Amino acid sequence: MSTSTDVELLIGGMTCASCANRIEKKLNKLDGVTATVNYATEKAKVTFDEGVTPEDLIATVEKTGYTAELPRPARAEEPAEPPADPVRSLRHRLLVSTVLTVPVVAMAMIPALQFEYWQWLSLTLAAPVVVWAGAPFHRAAWTNLRHGAATMDTLVSLGTLAAFGWSLYALFLGTAGIPGMTHPFELTIARTDGSGNIYLEAAAGVTTFILAGRYFEARSKRQAGAALRALLELGAKEVSVLRGGSERRIPVDELAVGDLFVVRPGEKIAADGEVTEGSSAVDASMLTGESVPVEVGPGDLVAGATVNAGGRLVVRATRVGSETQLAQMARLVEDAQNGKAEVQRLADRISGIFVPIVLALTVATLGFWIGTGAGVPAAFTAAVAVLIIACPCALGLATPTALMVGTGRGAQLGILIKGPEVLENTRRIDTVVLDKTGTVTTGRMTLLDVVPADGEEPGQLLRIAGALEAASEHPIAQAVARAAAERTGSLPPVEGFTNVEGLGVQGVVEGSAVVVGRRRLLADWSLPLTPALDRAAAEAEAAGRTAIAVGWDGAARGVLVVADAVKPGSAAAVRQLRDLGLTPVLLTGDNETVARTVAAEVGIDTVIAEVLPKDKVDVVRRLQDEGRTVAMVGDGVNDAPALAQADLGLAMGTGTDVAIQASDLTLVRGDLRVAADAIRLSRRTLSTIKGNLFWAFAYNIAAIPLAAAGLLNPMIAGAAMAFSSVFVVSNSLRLRGFAPLPENRDATTAVPSGQQRKDRTTARSPR
Repeated sequence: MSTSTDVELLIGGMTCASCANRIEKKLNKLDGVTATVNYATEKAKVTFDEGVTPEDLIATVEKTGYTAELPRPARAEEPAEPPADPVRSLRHRLLVSTVLTVPVVAMAMIPALQFEYWQWLSLTLAAPVVVWAGAPFHRAAWTNLRHGAATMDTLVSLGTLAAFGWSLYALFLGTAGIPGMTHPFELTIARTDGSGNIYLEAAAGVTTFILAGRYFEARSKRQAGAALRALLELGAKEVSVLRGGSERRIPVDELAVGDLFVVRPGEKIAADGEVTEGSSAVDASMLTGESVPVEVGPGDLVAGATVNAGGRLVVRATRVGSETQLAQMARLVEDAQNGKAEVQRLADRISGIFVPIVLALTVATLGFWIGTGAGVPAAFTAAVAVLIIACPCALGLATPTALMVGTGRGAQLGILIKGPEVLENTRRIDTVVLDKTGTVTTGRMTLLDVVPADGEEPGQLLRIAGALEAASEHPIAQAVARAAAERTGSLPPVEGFTNVEGLGVQGVVEGSAVVVGRRRLLADWSLPLTPALDRAAAEAEAAGRTAIAVGWDGAARGVLVVADAVKPGSAAAVRQLRDLGLTPVLLTGDNETVARTVAAEVGIDTVIAEVLPKDKVDVVRRLQDEGRTVAMVGDGVNDAPALAQADLGLAMGTGTDVAIQASDLTLVRGDLRVAADAIRLSRRTLSTIKGNLFWAFAYNIAAIPLAAAGLLNPMIAGAAMAFSSVFVVSNSLRLRGFAPLPENRDATTAVPSGQQRKDRTTARSPR
């Protein structure tokens, strides 16, 4: 059985979507190769079998007329040479061509400026623009021609060289070079017979306009990928590692799993790891969205790229390099940007056949107008306009730019989109299945209520019970102890602590024999609950909560109510999902009573309870069989199959790695409210892609017939073509302004992800 290998190639020399389409076709013709080439990111993602090598892939790309190389990891001690900046080169060409073109266009448009030898000055100024500034187009067209292909650069090069060549013919062999020659120039949609003879303003103007379009494309593509670069730059560059009893500074890429490293206040944590010494507050806002620094100590997990805001920490590295949470986030974002949605595949297929069709239309236009007796100048004018207006650059940029900006903005907001097909799935979703524990609820036990007996102080009741429970490691006991410490301050010491398995705990606090646990334990100690306390305990248990009885000095003193509390934002999240047209369903392995209580609290009508972990996937499948399109939101290992089965899987970032890998969207912050924002962002990105494609298609469909009819001046055609690309990119960049719903801007996780995972592993054990 053959094994497949994935590799990413950096592609050079692409100038349009047709180039990407040609490379993709050539690679996919190789046996055992599946390739996707993205024009916007200038990368090819290739999967190949054993019989193929990366060298074969690179050679295939080079035979197609482009360059390819494997990414080289930059080492910290060897600063990489800065790559050639395509934006700077384009900017230089654009500035020079603009300075030279403005007087050419001005003289052609304003008869008053047409002095005796103005046409020869126009030639002097226009020649460098067409030859030098337009060189990238001519070079690409020649390369493609040698490989028997035609791309959008072919159209640009042919159009500008044809206009320039005709002008040379008219000046040297025709009558256009006669001193005192003048001609009017009108920016109107009207048929012309080309009597102006020279088209230097069109050749120079088209070159300048298209250079402007390419410049803004390149700059916008760089801006669109800024979120991914920002993610990659978050990590530490160097780390202080402890080896051989001494501390030394090394590049972070030399850090190995198991190494101990030191993090001082204000430094970034170099890798994911476990704290072994020290305590501090860690600012994880750039990674998880949490606004409040999280307290950590020995045994707690920390993530790379977060900032140590307090004391000195010693951390044992558990995941380094490409395995860290930061690297995984960056990989998810980049994979999404490298992928292609179905709408983009359609655009690529069209652009692949578009150029030959345009060339055929150009020849047909030229032949038609000559055949009808309109004259060579008029026929030539119409043909050049067709060549120029048809460049479908906007078509190639429609999807990649929107996808790059949308996924980048999602990463900034704590929403990781795995691939472009995810965007298409979000529009069809009509049902959202919510796992209860850890998704709708916090996933750990919390004290919800304190019910004192008559004459007892609630604070004193909680203080005494919390002191005794603090000696126990049980999650219910820890919930009581945590609440007691937060509400009453320091807790008194305990003597003679004893754990009564399955029932509770007992011990001496401030000289009193205290019992905390089930009602049966207090009955064994002859501490019966009063009718009011008994009723409070029964009501709590009927609602699926845990009632803990407390007694000392011969009497029952009160009841404490503990449960897996609903997250503060869950009710708002359910309402927002309904507003998006989705039907929420609560899915849980807990009993019906607990599930109904939680569902009522957050506003969910449909509840599916007492489901075994392995049966969750069957529930999702059954809903799909009913004709529903299902989204699943979960966080645990047991949710992974259901997340994979669902049409759209959303994993809480505070959940397990398995769940995150099985999902389509990851909500880094662990707050359910972000799910609504994730779906809103996905739908907005998809609608932007569709808007871009509509503009690109409509533009070409409307403009080509106009040009073929001889009603479009070649220079106006060039300006319109360049504008369409700038419009598409600008429209995509509007996604950078996407904002969460106002009530969601404070959505953060209650505890750091590593700590929450540890809590959840014990929170479900029965007492």
